[in-house]
Amino acid sequence: MGMRGARHRFMPNRLVFPGGAVDRADLSAQVATGLSHRTETALHRNANQKLARGLGVAAARELFEETGLSLGSPPVLDGLEYLARAITPADSPIRFNARFFCVHASRVTGVLGGDGELENLRFYDMAEALALDLAAPTRRMLEQLRIWLAMSEAERAARTHVPVLKDRGWKME
Repeated sequence: MGMRGARHRFMPNRLVFPGGAVDRADLSAQVATGLSHRTETALHRNANQKLARGLGVAAARELFEETGLSLGSPPVLDGLEYLARAITPADSPIRFNARFFCVHASRVTGVLGGDGELENLRFYDMAEALALDLAAPTRRMLEQLRIWLAMSEAERAARTHVPVLKDRGWKME
């Protein structure tokens, strides 16, 4: 996680995960492996095939740009797990519709650094991160990650819906 700079329009001076928008090039970028069947199936509930793949590519690209950590070049996407989604309330001045992915650390290479968009980059222990003053969506995603980490592989495989933070509450998609 890293701190967004004071000059950012959205969530300045807040500790966040790396992320960003899907670029047009993400929709057709080469990949070493596609998304896992489980992740692709979950994404298809609200994204067509091209967008689902683009979301995985964007996650890999943003991870590298903002942290210096890589899923490979071209990226290996089959380790990405679709954790949850967050959609800002309609009354928010800045809107987003974000998908949150997680990946096992053994699937990532590189040195923590990035392009400077996030400051003070580092790995946080779950308890340490949750003890901080986090923005609500960040806290809620960490709570979802804690639940996901507690699941067995069989429970993850049996999960048929993905949690969506919408209108300040959880819904299943």
